[in-house]
Amino acid sequence: MSYLDSQRIATQVLDAHQRTLELIEGLSTEQLMGPVLPIINPLLWEIGHAAYFYEVWVLRHHLQQSQLIDNADNLFDSMTIAHDDRWELPLPTLGETLQYMQTVLDKVLLSLSEGEDSIRDYLAQYAVFHQDMHNEAYTYTRQTLSYPAPNMDLLMMKDTVQEGGLSGDVKIPGGTFMLGATPADGFVFDNEKWAHAVDVMPFSIAKAAVSNADYLLFVEAGGYKNPEYWDDDGWQWCQLSKLQHPIYWRSVTQGWEIKQFDCWKTLPMHSALIHVCWYEAEAYCRWAGRRLPTETEWEVAAAAEPSTDGLRLSSVKRRYPWGDSSPQAGMANLDSSALGTVDVAAHAAGDSAFGCRQMLGNVWEWTQSTFSPYPGFEPDMYKDYSQPLFGKTKVLRGGAWATGSRIIRNSWRTYYGPERNDVFAGFRTCAQ
Repeated sequence: MSYLDSQRIATQVLDAHQRTLELIEGLSTEQLMGPVLPIINPLLWEIGHAAYFYEVWVLRHHLQQSQLIDNADNLFDSMTIAHDDRWELPLPTLGETLQYMQTVLDKVLLSLSEGEDSIRDYLAQYAVFHQDMHNEAYTYTRQTLSYPAPNMDLLMMKDTVQEGGLSGDVKIPGGTFMLGATPADGFVFDNEKWAHAVDVMPFSIAKAAVSNADYLLFVEAGGYKNPEYWDDDGWQWCQLSKLQHPIYWRSVTQGWEIKQFDCWKTLPMHSALIHVCWYEAEAYCRWAGRRLPTETEWEVAAAAEPSTDGLRLSSVKRRYPWGDSSPQAGMANLDSSALGTVDVAAHAAGDSAFGCRQMLGNVWEWTQSTFSPYPGFEPDMYKDYSQPLFGKTKVLRGGAWATGSRIIRNSWRTYYGPERNDVFAGFRTCAQ
């Protein structure tokens, strides 16, 4: 169930809707459709789909209200409409889609104003988080298609944090750890259910994510030309991609530049590396004599506390790296407040108990783990959220600069294919 009352959920519904409008503002009809690519959706379809999700689960499924537009199921149901078909649908115009979104919003807010209803509140909370995830997707779609950055006047004040690099590892003791979420955590997704005891061996993990400067050493050492650093699938990906460096980098006379939306900028050396796939992360680790953390190790580094003598893990588990209080300014780079990555040494106030920095925000972090269900897994009402991707994708943790602060926490798992370098992903490493 949701852990918020209906009025706080209503505030979130309105906020998510406003962020969607900000992220599509200024785009033409042609840009809202875009090219057929396997890694994105047409934005016009996607914003309608997010509204449809509220309509189906809150208004129709629970409140038994009538369908708002004809043929909506055949236009916006992601569980039945093949990906490439979404460009061929007779979609409503932008104006009609915005009106549909507004009508859904008004009806959901009206219901939320009419008193508590635990099932409706759960479904509305789910729909908010679903929209938050799509809002992040709209952001990386703008990056993928080289559209201009979202209008800064409509976003939060830009947070330009320059704190330099952060090197070294922290040592984490072994012990028993409860991996996953508990009912006391409030709203959680099906793939986080439920917390279960796992044995953890001692390990050492980097204080910070790999920076651009770190990764540049691998690039300039010929890392993309040496098959010794890649497994068979990774080397095949490297050869087919024809990349010699991260996808949004380029070498210029003065050094290196990085593409952010539609602009090329000087590569910020101490910022977290972003837009690399799992294969690239693995190759770097082999070159550096390091390895990716497992998702269990990642969650331990983010959420666990040491025992009093420091020799083992205690039974305490934090919701966020810094404790149980919600994210605040200065703790993490979230909510698009910086409209990009910041230096890996920034946000010391958000350190975990062991001294790991930026475990939440800045960049999603690849782990070596394949996405799989926890013991006793049962899908939630949105059955396609997790189940179809088990065994086919890799786990990422921690959220990125475009992730919403209300959705991210230490136990949240996301997952992408190992070839995906379009999402806001980087990584940190562990000692061998």
